[in-house]
Amino acid sequence: MTRRNDIFHLDFNQDQGCFSCTMDGGLRIYNVEPLSEKARIDLNEPVQISQAHMLHRCNLLAIVGTGPGARFFNDKVYIWDDLLKKLVMELSFGCPVVSIRLRRDKLFVVLKTRIQVFSFPKDPNLLFYFDTKENPKGLCEVCPSIDRPLLVFPSRKCGSIQLVDLTNRQPDTSTAPFTINAHQGELACLAVNQQGTQVATASVKGTLIRVFDSQTKNLLVELRRGADPATLINFSHDSAYLCVSSDKGTVHIFALKNTSLNKRSSLAKMGFLGQYVESQWGLANFTVPAEQPCICAFGSGSSVVAVCVDGTFHKYVFTPDGNCNREAYDVFLELGDDNEF
Repeated sequence: MTRRNDIFHLDFNQDQGCFSCTMDGGLRIYNVEPLSEKARIDLNEPVQISQAHMLHRCNLLAIVGTGPGARFFNDKVYIWDDLLKKLVMELSFGCPVVSIRLRRDKLFVVLKTRIQVFSFPKDPNLLFYFDTKENPKGLCEVCPSIDRPLLVFPSRKCGSIQLVDLTNRQPDTSTAPFTINAHQGELACLAVNQQGTQVATASVKGTLIRVFDSQTKNLLVELRRGADPATLINFSHDSAYLCVSSDKGTVHIFALKNTSLNKRSSLAKMGFLGQYVESQWGLANFTVPAEQPCICAFGSGSSVVAVCVDGTFHKYVFTPDGNCNREAYDVFLELGDDNEF
């Protein structure tokens, strides 16, 4: 995500109840509801941590540095123990780390053309890896569900994704991942629901979101939005809704279980996938006042929160008839340390 006001990276944890914020000199962890600062790492040095990823609400954080010459390098993954207030692990890769994903039993390190999977957190060993086409956005999502540990990432073919069920996968297996041809253009973002049963994709063109069944690989619904590139997709906890944010601060909300709530175009069309697809527009949408890039997730009740790179926090409540109103606003960077994490 583009840097604004000294913020380098924003990221929700696995249940969307917390988010991390990296900036000049350190990082901070925030609780979403109620909004409060829960932890911070102050390095007293500028430009050190480019990204941070949480493991639910535990004391372990995976961080990546900013590059050669910095205290933390960008070709290494560091594990910070916030109880001990120190680094407890360091993995080197010899090339920049683009992104990281975590499960309670695995660490996923995304490089430009490869995804490496390690055992975690004790004695991290490389279990297996997957080669990809160039993946500068670090696209890779993993379902947190114990019952369905699904890994999704771009395949070598433009616009396609690969799905890997990690349930019984062993380091020496050679089972090929299953491929879905999701878009004609390059992928912009991916999402997996909490249950691991659905996958959502968007291309760099940004106009269409496609949702697939992860087991049958069938297209479930095609959702249409504006032309601005999508920056993040998130499912609600019950997979009844989907929210999509953009780099212009616009968030679209779609209904998935009761798709009759979505607005529809007057004409149905034949999708390039060969299925008869009726394009659906969002149930509701909003734009944060400063029109800043943001990440979005579902809060309690019928609400969506947007966390922006200008340090602001917004909570909007939507109704089945499409009304959407802001319920809360705050500047999270101005919140103090709340001690208890």
